[in-house]
Amino acid sequence: MSMSIPYPVQLDFQADRHITRWRPLVQWLLAIPHLIVASALRSLRQVLTLISLFTVLFTEQIPRPIFDAIVMTYRYEWRAMSYALFMHQDYPPFDFEISSDDDGVEVHTSLRLTYPEHLARWKPLYKWFLAIPHYVVVAFLCIGAVLGIIAGFFAVLLTGEYPQGIRNFLVNAYRYTLRVEAYVGFLTDSYPPFSLAP
Repeated sequence: MSMSIPYPVQLDFQADRHITRWRPLVQWLLAIPHLIVASALRSLRQVLTLISLFTVLFTEQIPRPIFDAIVMTYRYEWRAMSYALFMHQDYPPFDFEISSDDDGVEVHTSLRLTYPEHLARWKPLYKWFLAIPHYVVVAFLCIGAVLGIIAGFFAVLLTGEYPQGIRNFLVNAYRYTLRVEAYVGFLTDSYPPFSLAP
């Protein structure tokens, strides 16, 4: 893929690195209502993805309302997870808007997926197989993310600052995983790059 053409799945995150020291001890607890909603939306996403399988097989398209609803579930999940992992301390809104994210001045999250006007009819039947190498990378990224979360936890407790390098890695790992999920979940036919770069 040409470097001048951005991948159809984009994720940006900007927030103040200062986190109140006690936040990592309780913020996951404050995030529970959002995590419950995100879990319910994940179940909805699975149903919509199953419907998408058949719409792509028969029409070579995902209906725009279904696509937008799936993207909304990813946006909500990212807001909930980034807060639960104390990457920022602004409480996220219970927002189910289809539009692009902009959570405020202090925290800016932007998760965008470009709507595909046309999808290859038979790719849904074998995309999961083509993505196997990415699953291996995602497994290692998950291990790295757990270590990063632990390191970030102690860094915030001791310094009141979230290390920029760790936070960047967590955002990049989530973006990578999201791109793999979008590819396997029929949201794009563009094969994900083996890269953590935006």
